[in-house]
Amino acid sequence: MKIESPHIIIEGSVQYQLGELKGNMIHYDFSKILIYLEAKGKLLFGKNFKIYKEDEAILYKLCIYFIHDFENCKKFGIDPNKGILLSGPVGCGKTSLMKLLPHIVPHQNKHMVVPARNITFSFNKNGFSVIEEYGNNGFFCFDDLGVETTGRHFGKDCNVMGEILLSRYDLFLKNNVKTHATTNLNAAELEEKYGNRVRSRMRQLFNLIAFDKESIDKRK
Repeated sequence: MKIESPHIIIEGSVQYQLGELKGNMIHYDFSKILIYLEAKGKLLFGKNFKIYKEDEAILYKLCIYFIHDFENCKKFGIDPNKGILLSGPVGCGKTSLMKLLPHIVPHQNKHMVVPARNITFSFNKNGFSVIEEYGNNGFFCFDDLGVETTGRHFGKDCNVMGEILLSRYDLFLKNNVKTHATTNLNAAELEEKYGNRVRSRMRQLFNLIAFDKESIDKRK
């Protein structure tokens, strides 16, 4: 379905104009996007949701990625062909943002946010078909990557998310299908969890966008 005015989003009785349509190009206004994101965040996550001033630099990078602002992506070293790995401490808002940001581009396909631990639980019950399900197709954001336990099905141990990431890498090379993820772990911890081979693939799969390690826990 083609959306005639993707820069104008209606929520209930309120209309949010995120920019101006000039020819076939949308010229987005970041300040207007922030207003919409806070309003949409309250609808999705409750009235206490807010956009924090200290997060605006992260939000700007995420916004230019999702709206395909190639010029500014280049300035910030963001490859629009790769996915996003959003890292930061517990409670800084990673999951909320990865659920929220796609709403500014209603004309694009949305990813499904799936907790990595749930995928491992599913593997324990259903076996290797789960790796195929998440590795070989679909548009996913794997949430809390690295905190899941090792999978075990019929006595066989498996680093489930590591195997899925390897499959997603092949999918990326063949069909240019992006993968997103959030994580609390740093690069060394991810390598310890998944090994050097997976870590190497992750560098090619993802743009790393990181919250400051001192970011506050917004759930407190």
